[in-house]
Amino acid sequence: MSQAPVPSQIKLHKKSRTLELTYADGSFELTAEYLRVHSPSAEVRGHGIGNGVLQTGKKLVGIKELIPSGNYALKIVFDDGHDSGLYTWDCLYDLAHQHDRYWQEYLDKLAAAGESRDGGLIAVGRA
Repeated sequence: MSQAPVPSQIKLHKKSRTLELTYADGSFELTAEYLRVHSPSAEVRGHGIGNGVLQTGKKLVGIKELIPSGNYALKIVFDDGHDSGLYTWDCLYDLAHQHDRYWQEYLDKLAAAGESRDGGLIAVGRA
């Protein structure tokens, strides 16, 4: 049984590529990129401790769809085709409340691996 509270409101903001979760203690906007690189799926977390796969090049990923899974989780369908892994209420609450720490750890891992959020994409400015 879940120990974390269920969000009182869940809003998908497709334009800004964020998921807004409202709890009694505040509202949290989580980017699609953050949710994607912290997916609870075996593809991302691995099939055992220490077997996780560092996700790179997810800066521009978006969320296509949110699908409720029973009364305990959300399935998030990303526009890069990733749709495995259920974001339980516990998982979402933890991701929301530990955002700064988890995000910095992710950025540190990218830097250590010589990888980037862009995945080698070159930003082209508009004149």
